[in-house]
Amino acid sequence: MVKSTAPTLEDVARLAGVSTASISRALNEPDKVAATTRQKIEKAIDTLGYTPNFGGRALASSRTNTVGAVIPSMANAMFASGLQAFQEALAVDGVTLLVATTGFDSEQEFRQIKSLVGQGADGLMLIGNDRPDKTWDFIDKRRVAHVVSWCNVSREGQYFAGFDNARAAGDAAERAMTLGHRRIAVISGQTLSNDRAKARRDGVHAAVARFGDGARITHEVEAPYLIDDAAAAFDQIMAQAEKPTVVLCANDALAAGAMMRAREIGISLPDEMSFVGFDDVGLARVITPALTTVRVPQIEMGRAAAQFLLAKIGGETDLSSTTFETEFILRESLKPPLVP
Repeated sequence: MVKSTAPTLEDVARLAGVSTASISRALNEPDKVAATTRQKIEKAIDTLGYTPNFGGRALASSRTNTVGAVIPSMANAMFASGLQAFQEALAVDGVTLLVATTGFDSEQEFRQIKSLVGQGADGLMLIGNDRPDKTWDFIDKRRVAHVVSWCNVSREGQYFAGFDNARAAGDAAERAMTLGHRRIAVISGQTLSNDRAKARRDGVHAAVARFGDGARITHEVEAPYLIDDAAAAFDQIMAQAEKPTVVLCANDALAAGAMMRAREIGISLPDEMSFVGFDDVGLARVITPALTTVRVPQIEMGRAAAQFLLAKIGGETDLSSTTFETEFILRESLKPPLVP
């Protein structure tokens, strides 16, 4: 069993040149500690990556049998099946899952990671690879077992269980162009601190550039992954002089919201305009017309991430990353354009 080598309260005290009692006061009652002392303590904490131990990690086993998953959102179903599969695989080994959300905010993610580690989580599943250096520094200094998912890129020495976002989105664009679409609009997810959204956007751009033959992106809008925001994004697209024949959306919720707005303003779907989503959540099959989309291997990723993390926590070193395949699902929302 691998023992924890995370920095201790005593390590912080030595580096800051103060007593452990002073550090405890600074953490629990900061107003009772002089500003200069607090600054020294905060600097030592940041340097070492120390987190107060609220989870009983002082036990000799250094195990709490809990694992954390830090996901961007629970607002729609794009992580639901994967998280369920992750939890079920952990439960087989008697491991409890703690879940935290970030709202696609890197500072909130940092706080959630620190909180989960402080509560004694033995490992973490993180979504995507794009986060500030201070977050990675904290994870490295604490030697937190972790795996990233929903992407297939990683830092040196880090592992993933994910898929190629750029290739999947590029393939969807190519399918639309092969059907005859040349005027393409894109409703992208917000790309700030979101490598998956960036990769999907870049994949579409690359596919359009490769295809040629007059194919072009008429307009591109970033929007939160919510149905209501998609309507406003679609209005921006329709405000442009050149109207698209197909709208490629970064997830199914965005596609559903854009389709609803298109019908409200009298556009016939899919005769006058086609739509493509991403994820293949349940919503894609029940909206009208049924949504053409990219099926993401949520269940496979969730299981693989759990198995990897359990092996990592158990001290195994002969591990490797896994890239899963996506699947293009053709439904009624995509058809050849009446006029290219």
